[in-house]
Amino acid sequence: MTRAELIADDPLWLILLKAVVILLLGPILTIFLIVWERKAVGRMQNRPGPNRVGPGGYLQSLADALKLPFKEQVIPETADRKVYFLAPVIAAVPALIGLAAIPFGPEVTIFGERTALQLIELPVSVLLVLAGASIGVYGIVLAGWSSGSPYPLLGGLRSAAQVISYEIAMGLAIVSVVLYAQSLATSAIVDAQQSGWYFYLLFPSFLIYLISMVGETNRAPFDLPEAESELVGGFHTEYSSMKFAMFFLAEYVNMVIVSAFATTLFLGGYLFPFVGADSPLNQGWLPVLWFFAKMFVLLFGFIWLRGTLPRFRYDQFMKLGWKVLVPAALVWVVMIAAIRAIRNDGNVSTGQILVIGGIVIVVIVLLSLLLPEKKVPDEDSVPVTGGGYPVPPLNLKVPETTPRRKALQAKAKAARKQEPAALASTKEGSNHGDV
Repeated sequence: MTRAELIADDPLWLILLKAVVILLLGPILTIFLIVWERKAVGRMQNRPGPNRVGPGGYLQSLADALKLPFKEQVIPETADRKVYFLAPVIAAVPALIGLAAIPFGPEVTIFGERTALQLIELPVSVLLVLAGASIGVYGIVLAGWSSGSPYPLLGGLRSAAQVISYEIAMGLAIVSVVLYAQSLATSAIVDAQQSGWYFYLLFPSFLIYLISMVGETNRAPFDLPEAESELVGGFHTEYSSMKFAMFFLAEYVNMVIVSAFATTLFLGGYLFPFVGADSPLNQGWLPVLWFFAKMFVLLFGFIWLRGTLPRFRYDQFMKLGWKVLVPAALVWVVMIAAIRAIRNDGNVSTGQILVIGGIVIVVIVLLSLLLPEKKVPDEDSVPVTGGGYPVPPLNLKVPETTPRRKALQAKAKAARKQEPAALASTKEGSNHGDV
C-alpha cells in the first residue's frame, strides 16, 4: 500500500486521535516557545527571564494562558462588533489546520493499527500548507479595520502588503523544490531527499524561504504590522483578553508551521542524515525526534533574530521583498528549469552542474562589483517629502473625526432630542391624571 492508501485506510478512532494531537500540538508548542523565547532573549541581553512561576519559571506561559480568558474585555465604541469578534478566529483557525499535511514520521503501529504519522496526504499537500499559513492575514486586516482606530488600520494595511510581497518569494522558492522532487505531495518530497537534502542542493531557495518565512509570520526584524514605536501595538492595539491571546496563538503556531514546512522541504523531513531509509535510525518512532530537532533549530533562529537585529524601516523592508528576493527567486527558478532539462536530455552529473553554477555566480558577483556606484547629487534644500524614507507632507490635515464616529454622534444627538419629548409627554399624562 502507498502512504496515501495507508492513511485513507485508518479507522475513525485513529483519525480522531491524530486530529486531536495535531490541534493540541500548536497550543502546547506555543506555551513552550513563549517561555523559551523569553529565557533565551534574557540570556542574550544579560538579564533574567521568567524565574518565578513553577520550576525555573517554566510554568509562566501556562499561568498567562489561564489568566487571559478571565481578564476584562475592553471593546472600542467605534468598533464593528461582528467583524471585531470574527477577526481573531480567522487568524487562529487556519494556523491550526496547516500541520495536518506535514509528515512527522514513517509508517508505525498505533494500538495494533498500521498507519503513517500524518493526518492527510494529498497530491497538492504543499499548496494546503501554504494556504493555511497565509489565510491568517485576512484576520489581521479585518482586525485592523474593525477596531475603528487609525493605528490598528495602518497595522492591518502593512500586514496585507507584507504578506503579498513575501508570499510571492516564498512560493517561488517552493517551485524549485517541486521541480526537483517532481511532486506537490509532502511525503514524496521527503522521500526524494534520501540521496541529498535540498538545503544544500537548492541553497538559494532555502535562503529565500528562510527570509520569506520571517516576513510571512510578522516576526522581528520584519514585525512592521505591530511596530510599537510607530503603531502602539499594531493591528491588535484595541484587543484584550482572550481575543488578544488568539492573535498571539496564531503568530506562534504560524512559526511552528513554516518551520515544520522548511524541515519537510529542505532538511529531509524526518530522515536521519547520511543513512538510507532502511536504516534502523529511520524506522519506528525515532524519526519523530529527528523531525522535531530540526524544527526546533529553525524556531531558535526566530528567537536569535529577535534578540540580534533591529527592526527594518518599512521602505527597506518592501525593497528587500520586491527588488531582491522576487527577482533572485525568478532567476533561480529559470536556472533550475534549465538544469532539469539538461539532466533529462544529457549525461551531466550533479557535481558538474554545481561547478558550472558556482562559476556563473562568481562571474555575476564580480561583474556587479565592477559596476560604478550611483552618484548622489549634492543638494542644500531639505525635501518636503521623500528623501529616501517616508516623510509626511507639511500640509497634512488629519480629519477631526471618522464616519463611524459621526454616525455615533448623530445617534446620540437624536437620542438626546427624544428625551425632552418623552419627559413632556410623561408630565402631560400625569397632569391629566391629577385633573
